[in-house]
Amino acid sequence: MGRWIFWLILLALGGAVVNVWRGWLDVPVQWNPWAPLDIKATPNWLTGYKLMRLRSDPALCALALSSSDLRVSPQSDSPGAKCPLIGTLRVQGGETALSSSFLASCPLAVAYAMFEHHSLQPAAQAVYGQKVARLDHLGSFACRNVYNRESGALSRHASADALDIAGFRLADGRSISVLKDWPKDNQDARFLRQVRDGACEAFSVVLSPDYNAAHRNHFHVDVGRWSVCR
Repeated sequence: MGRWIFWLILLALGGAVVNVWRGWLDVPVQWNPWAPLDIKATPNWLTGYKLMRLRSDPALCALALSSSDLRVSPQSDSPGAKCPLIGTLRVQGGETALSSSFLASCPLAVAYAMFEHHSLQPAAQAVYGQKVARLDHLGSFACRNVYNRESGALSRHASADALDIAGFRLADGRSISVLKDWPKDNQDARFLRQVRDGACEAFSVVLSPDYNAAHRNHFHVDVGRWSVCR
């Protein structure tokens, strides 16, 4: 009898999933795995799946990005280059100003918008009671191998899927540096750790100074296939 109950439950769940997918059963948007990602909506356990779907669906990614305050401009494709870029955007800023604009794939731009809205600014308000006015970065696109090696796998930077974040400037003008403040045991170090942990909710890979010496002065964030939070 127990086995029959199990199969009946499984069949009912499968039917419910098909009904939601077909649009025959109405569920709240935030609990519909096939509904477009709303960047400003509170993240839940489906958010990671929705972010993953964007990597193979440019139209869905563009729709998600339109729900953010991020200012972007489309860039010309370069399909014949050593490191081809297709559908790349130039991110010019959003809730937070940037030390300079940066190139980003659409999935990277969406992940950055999620990070900015749900992790970076809330962390600043929680720790300092004020917003981050500017994010300082070391760049995104770079046509190179991992760690600049002569051979080996291409870096996620080679496809504009990665960004290196070096620090932040608060609304009152105070600067927080990954290089200088991460090793400390104070308010700034706690803020940086909150930012690192929050970034792991939006990006696939987040590498901080805890990972290795090559990341002592920045957070590497990317939207690659692997999942690492260090």
